Amino acid sequence: MKKHLRVLLAALVLLAAALACTIGIGGPDLPENPPPISTEAVLELQEQIKQALEQAALTGQLTLTITESQLTSLLAFRLSEQESPALTDPQVYLRDGQLQVYGKVHQGVFVANVALVLSAVVDEDGQPKIEVVSVDLGPLPAPEGLNKAIAALVTEAYTGSLGPVATGIRLESITIADGLMTLSGRVK
Repeated sequence: MKKHLRVLLAALVLLAAALACTIGIGGPDLPENPPPISTEAVLELQEQIKQALEQAALTGQLTLTITESQLTSLLAFRLSEQESPALTDPQVYLRDGQLQVYGKVHQGVFVANVALVLSAVVDEDGQPKIEVVSVDLGPLPAPEGLNKAIAALVTEAYTGSLGPVATGIRLESITIADGLMTLSGRVK
């Protein structure tokens, strides 16, 4: 009898320890069928950027179209390089003129789903400007600086991909619709 009680007690302690590691507390529902994340999508995006810049050098005009899978993959890989990322399991949707970013946020032992709505516009210098429109963390308050951190991360994902080679490009528009983001600009 004592042996069964010890085994039961040990199992309860292990269960309690597992629950203490992370506790899911909800948040917005994550969309079904997330964009696939792959190294191939990032490599494809890099090749598209290279081709768009080569074309811009010839014609003076830049047009680059990015898919949800490419942007989700790029964001996932950039986040994976961080020691303690602000967001995990990202999903990026390009709809209705906005970037809709879903994922998970960890605060201590709590994990919550998060939905961010971002706008992307071109500033007066011809550079992309990402602004947070809304953040839904469910029952958690938004961590200090999350809005700025996410906006900076998305901006860095863009500039990290285009920045060094696109210094001679001035963006004119960013169009987001139907799962695609199209950047248009010209050579300075």
